[in-house]
Amino acid sequence: MSAASSVLVVGASAAGLSTADALRRQGFAGRLTLLGAESHPPYDRPPLSKQVLAGTWEPERTRLRSDQALSELDAELLLGDPAVALDTTDRVVRTASGGTLRADAVVLATGAEPRRLRGESDLAGVHVLRTLDDALTLRAALTAASRVVVVGEGVLGAEVAATARTLGAAVTMVGPQPAPLANQLGPLVSGLLADLHVQHGVELALGHAVDGFVGEDGHVTGVRLDDGRVVPAEVVVEAVGAAPATAWLDGSGLTIDDGVVCDSRCRAADGVYAVGDVARWHHPGLGAPVRLENRTNATEQAQVVAANILGEDRPYAPVPYYWTDQFDTRIQVFGLPSAADEIAVVDGDPADGRFVVRCTRAGVVTGVIGWRMPKQTRLRRGEVADAFSAAALRAV
Repeated sequence: MSAASSVLVVGASAAGLSTADALRRQGFAGRLTLLGAESHPPYDRPPLSKQVLAGTWEPERTRLRSDQALSELDAELLLGDPAVALDTTDRVVRTASGGTLRADAVVLATGAEPRRLRGESDLAGVHVLRTLDDALTLRAALTAASRVVVVGEGVLGAEVAATARTLGAAVTMVGPQPAPLANQLGPLVSGLLADLHVQHGVELALGHAVDGFVGEDGHVTGVRLDDGRVVPAEVVVEAVGAAPATAWLDGSGLTIDDGVVCDSRCRAADGVYAVGDVARWHHPGLGAPVRLENRTNATEQAQVVAANILGEDRPYAPVPYYWTDQFDTRIQVFGLPSAADEIAVVDGDPADGRFVVRCTRAGVVTGVIGWRMPKQTRLRRGEVADAFSAAALRAV
């Protein structure tokens, strides 16, 4: 396919807006359309579980661009009209309002949707957190609640638990992992994270799956665990992961498997690309498909997608990176570490509350994790990049 003269970006959050920005910065002068399911102008999601939920930021502060900056982008911004179908051959998108949009290149940036527990009832007081509206609704509930249960011990669950605790509620975190982020960070770091939450008054009821909710008069009153215990709750937050928003692509002919399956150029079909949480692309450094749900990836992947739309042939082989802020602690992660890795403290000392660990598997560096040591953690990024490059060479 030759360089496109019109581009339609489906999804108006960080990944979609970053793609539009990158196209203009890289010289694209054609017709540009940004289609968003939500009525809000593009906004940032990481602050939702922290600053917005805590009330320290007004919603307006999450906006990714001012009205003037959006105007200067010279893009048609269509908000509040979700995409419902894609004709891959003709690159035509149909919207919920009945509209049809066609472009030479279509970028899928529809993100992900919160997973819900199977068999969940319609009890009031049970919340998810994905959108700005979710955050505002949950904040109102938290400020009026005295007992909160967070179902989920991943990044989102841990951040929500920390924020809810700072608002003064009694908070219990439940989930099957033995400690917050245990699968991602391993026993040392996740154990320290568990200690951090306990020190701030969060009760941990971990190592148990949720068996269901209990309620009275249509409102949730507790969370039942697999050992029969019921944890009392006035507010329950489900933070059990997210699923790529791909249902609207049924019948499109694209391969869907935990996201939109793409090649190493983030291309799902001729003239169709995917970016951000919804994209599952072939990482040439790892020789395997990868899907990342983090803010850094949304921005970095957009640069490559824009370049390839404009005729380049650029693979996307990032060093994955994310961070999480909980209470007074920032944890940074480069690479793809797991609980099975061997770890070594390479900077600082866990006893002092500031350290960096290197994670290895079969002698190969898989990641570095920093605890309140941002500069030192960034300096160790190169070790992960070198290992990913070596993996690429082994795959040749």
